[in-house]
Amino acid sequence: QVQLVESGGGLVQAGGSLRLSCAASGLTFAMYAMGWYRQAPGKERELVAQISSGGTTYYADSMKGRFTISRDNAKNTVYLQMNSLKPEDTAVYSCAARAAPYGPYDYWGQGTQVTVSS
Repeated sequence: QVQLVESGGGLVQAGGSLRLSCAASGLTFAMYAMGWYRQAPGKERELVAQISSGGTTYYADSMKGRFTISRDNAKNTVYLQMNSLKPEDTAVYSCAARAAPYGPYDYWGQGTQVTVSS
């Protein structure tokens, strides 16, 4: 049974930082591409960043230079370091896992709330 469990969300002031973690179990983590998505109230879910099994990263334009995705295969964990946070970054952040290099994600976590106050 695959499980993805996010942690690290919370309330932070604008300009602050948070690091999200997503611990995976029930899969061969090193072989999976991992992604972070977010969904704000009343908005569609959007891709934040993703990292391939080989470590290649991709960021949505609005996150470039502020967010960093990384993975620790020994800990079966993917991270999202978020700096220079803005109120518009407020959302539920979820991680996802994908066995194939491309295409839809196979597994999703429950999400963690990030709230950025102005």
